[in-house]
Order: sequence, then C-alpha cells, then structure tokens
Amino acid sequence: VQLQAYGGGLVQAGGSLRLSCAASGRTFRRYAMGWFRQAPGKEREFVAAISWSGGSTYYADSAKGRFTISRDNAKSTVYLQMNSLKPEDTAVYYCAATTYTLGATDPSREDMYDYWGQGTKVTVSS
Repeated sequence: VQLQAYGGGLVQAGGSLRLSCAASGRTFRRYAMGWFRQAPGKEREFVAAISWSGGSTYYADSAKGRFTISRDNAKSTVYLQMNSLKPEDTAVYYCAATTYTLGATDPSREDMYDYWGQGTKVTVSS
C-alpha cells in the first residue's frame, strides 16, 4: 500500500490542523494505521494509532486530550485532528500502516509498521 500524507502547514499556538493520509489500493481496511512525528534534531516518536475497524485508538501522552485519530475506510483515509497546538508539536508528521493487531502489540513500535508515507510538515508558531 502507498501512503500520501497531507494537510500540514503553519499555525499559531492554540490553533488546529487536520492531517490526512490517503492510501492507495483496495486493502486499506486490512491495515491498522499510525501517526508518528519527528521534530528537528529529535528521533521520530509515536503520536496515535487506530485499529483497522476504527474501534480502538491509542495515543501518546503528549497527544491525549488534544489529538483525535479517525479513519474512513470507504475513502481509504486516516485523519489526525490536532487541536490546542503547541510550539512543541512542530514536526514532520508521518502516517504508517501495519497488518499487526494493535491490541496484541505495542502500537508505538516503529518496527511494527510495514508502510510509511512521505511526511507532512507542521509548524506551530508561538
């Protein structure tokens, strides 16, 4: 599956952005999806993940209460709604797909994901 992330941009602190990740192919519903981010000078980190059905979601502590992951299997797209953005949310955001069952494995493990999008840049100004 090929993934295309988009929706990043420049936003002021306290603002909102919605990232989208469109997947090619007809097998999107077979994959659990995750969002990761990499800030300048830092390692990539887990943000959120969602099961193939959308029934289970997982969040990093930094994202809880501010970010919401969702998916539309009919559109082969996963979303990351980001509210109350902070300057420390500035990063390149990547979407990723895995065939693993998230409940059985740690959704924050990068090595669990088989496919990665190219990333979309989010800049939050103070």
